[in-house]
Amino acid sequence: MTESAADRTALRKRALAKVSARLMPFIFVMYLVNYLDRTALGIANVNGMSEELSLTATAFGLASGIFFIGYIILEVPSSVITQRIGARRWLARIAISWGIVASLTAFVPSFEWLLFARFMLGVAEAGFAPAILLYLTMWFSNSERPKAFSLYLLGIPISSVLAGPLASWLIVAGEGVFGLTGWRFMTLATGLPAIVLGVIAFFYLTDRPQDATWLTEPEKAAVLADIDAATPPEAREHHGGILSSLKSGRVWIMGFAYLGVVYGLYAIGFFAPSIISGFAEQFGTTFSTLQNGFLLAIPYAFAAAALILWPRHAAKKGEIGWHVLVSTIVGAAGILVAALIDNPWYIMIGVTLCAVGVISSMPLVYSLPARILPAATVGTGLALVNTIGNVGGFAGPYVTGWLTDLSGSTVVPFVVLACLLISAGIISVSVQTVTRRRNGEITTSSAP
Repeated sequence: MTESAADRTALRKRALAKVSARLMPFIFVMYLVNYLDRTALGIANVNGMSEELSLTATAFGLASGIFFIGYIILEVPSSVITQRIGARRWLARIAISWGIVASLTAFVPSFEWLLFARFMLGVAEAGFAPAILLYLTMWFSNSERPKAFSLYLLGIPISSVLAGPLASWLIVAGEGVFGLTGWRFMTLATGLPAIVLGVIAFFYLTDRPQDATWLTEPEKAAVLADIDAATPPEAREHHGGILSSLKSGRVWIMGFAYLGVVYGLYAIGFFAPSIISGFAEQFGTTFSTLQNGFLLAIPYAFAAAALILWPRHAAKKGEIGWHVLVSTIVGAAGILVAALIDNPWYIMIGVTLCAVGVISSMPLVYSLPARILPAATVGTGLALVNTIGNVGGFAGPYVTGWLTDLSGSTVVPFVVLACLLISAGIISVSVQTVTRRRNGEITTSSAP
């Protein structure tokens, strides 16, 4: 009996639904905990760490950004290991080691030891993002990846929504527990879930559709056929090996686009707590530690909604580059509002718009290089994009802190941030246009 088109469509939808239900909640939780461990430092900074370790804004920016030095050095080698041994084992190793280092950061006695701990956290986490992204490319086609990437990256705004209230509560409740100050107890507590998740990942994740005992044989075939059908001609004909992805000019250029986005993500992520806690001095507000935590959650709640809706709209329209540009314009406009208008309501609106623009653009920036590289090289290509982008992860907090100390305000560093965001959007539109020309597609695009 011949299978009809309707039967094939129903089988595809059923298989993709099973894949999403099995993998995406766990991937989301892993990234949620990952991002929480990275950014809890900003909340610790304004709740005793800065005074205890005698940190200036520049010193705090350096401690925040040095994480990315170790991460950058080992990002591509880690991705190569992922492709050789499989994402399941490597992700388990990464999560367990980062959880150990994150928890031990609670016991640093000085600024110098804080720098060492943050550097080692980057070493431990190196390769996590490209390993996850490579893993998702093995399960989802080009047409499905923006949605899958957005669900994965949903961990950023959700962890940020949770981070403020949760970390603030841990700081208050943990004061004196085990003889630790509040910020130290919070740092210890937020690192432990990663160890548990690493152990679970080893037994729970499946490397490839072919190995999935939880899919039927027709469902496995449907997942693989969906990936193959959505692979563009350029990716099919690309057989240069792993090094070829490192030679792709468009991959390098997208790395610089991602640098601008990541610069904004971490500049806001690490300094938003300082901005909100500074309302007391600027405007005479009287918010408690916990209330400041809830205020910090507001921008990321809106960003979470944008992260769900905007990539889906981009996937439907097929205009990935233009959607990145719109996101970065929104982010740039928001941060300029926050920098230039001296009013707490407008500052919160500006920070919220910046978070929405930056975070909604991230899965779209990732999806562009994934469209032009074959499965054999996409892991190292995404690792290269992530590596270049994470230079922005170091520069964002450090340069923002340095320029804030130098100028005495956040205006100059936030103008720099806005310029980088706009550049990222322009690059994305350009890469999409070049890719369409090479694939023989219609080159005239319209903004969404």
